[in-house]
Amino acid sequence: MYSELIREHYANPHNTGSVAKPSGRAMVKSPFDGDTVLITLRVENGVLAEVKFKCMGCAVAIACSSMATEMALGRSVDEAYQITEQAVADALGGIPEYKMRCSNLAPAAIRQAIDEWRTKSGGAARA
Repeated sequence: MYSELIREHYANPHNTGSVAKPSGRAMVKSPFDGDTVLITLRVENGVLAEVKFKCMGCAVAIACSSMATEMALGRSVDEAYQITEQAVADALGGIPEYKMRCSNLAPAAIRQAIDEWRTKSGGAARA
């Protein structure tokens, strides 16, 4: 059975959609099933001012993406880069271990989107 937070973030996901003119974007696909997440973000003064996701996947994939964007929003680039899959799972009250590898994709997508921003911004200094 999934936690109340997983059910809540699945039924009413936060930060869905795409950021207009994103600073960085990344798509991560699960190597185990069809779950896919797209993260777009906007960086202002070294802070994630906007973070949005689109997800094709199960309830846990959607809930993890929603929670990860909430955790990243308003944080410095370096703080957001440090968000782990375990931190997202813990924030949701735990997820089944087998879902960690196939559904908890947003933290990796956030890191990749930040990497893209750093590359596009000429290796911007860490915030």
